Amino acid sequence: MLQTSSTTSRHERDFAFTAQDFTRVRGLIHAHAGISLSPAKRDMVYSRLARRLRELGMDNFSDYLDQVEQGGEKEWEDFTNALTTNLTSFFREPHHFPILAEHLQRCAARPLKIWCAASSTGEEPYSIAMTAVEAFGSFTPPVRILASDVDTRVLAAAQAGVYDAERVERMDPARVRRFFQRGTGPHSGRVRVRPELRELVSFQRINLLGPDWPLRGPLDAIFCRNVMIYFDKPTQLAVLERFAPLLAREGLLFAGHSESFSHAAHLFRPRGKTVYTHAAGDRA
Repeated sequence: MLQTSSTTSRHERDFAFTAQDFTRVRGLIHAHAGISLSPAKRDMVYSRLARRLRELGMDNFSDYLDQVEQGGEKEWEDFTNALTTNLTSFFREPHHFPILAEHLQRCAARPLKIWCAASSTGEEPYSIAMTAVEAFGSFTPPVRILASDVDTRVLAAAQAGVYDAERVERMDPARVRRFFQRGTGPHSGRVRVRPELRELVSFQRINLLGPDWPLRGPLDAIFCRNVMIYFDKPTQLAVLERFAPLLAREGLLFAGHSESFSHAAHLFRPRGKTVYTHAAGDRA
């Protein structure tokens, strides 16, 4: 039965969106990106994909979903971009960053590698980079960060490193002065990540459900925060099973505050504050 909110009714005058269409969308995005859409997301799905239908000049969801399935990687990207949610901020879940700084200092005898597996618009990998600079007191710390996301639009924004000034208002002013350049003239009200900081981060599109990940371990830390909440338990476990051989024995896996990996106790054990260590470390 169709929902009858005023927003949904207005949009559904443009395109029919049947229960079968929604079921098909749910199946496609789960198979392609691991995202589990609840029945409550039906209006959100309609609203986001209706924009894509308008862009393509199409008049029904069935034909559009046929095109997604047959249209190659580009259409899959647009479909996935439309359905991904990107909520982020600088130093989100701040309790993680002192733990990261201590970990980096402890492992500093060798070059360090960090993977930010859901970088969104860049605030998280740049927060990791700032933490590394502060931990070593240098803009050339022995740290390299790979930042990835399945959404190509947010990756482009992250790589540019330009933000509305309000995005940094809650940060320490000294930290803002050190790591950002303030825009002037037509760029007033914007800030840009300093080039020295951007050089510590490389960006690449990676689908966590893709068959091949273009990176090699051992990794000293993996940030995969507030991503697993969109996956069902079997999909979470499949991803965690691929994380495990990439993470160094003494490496750290950072999760979101509402995520728990108790179903993967054979892979990772909690050390507190939604940080996990390699279970293999117990047997090392």
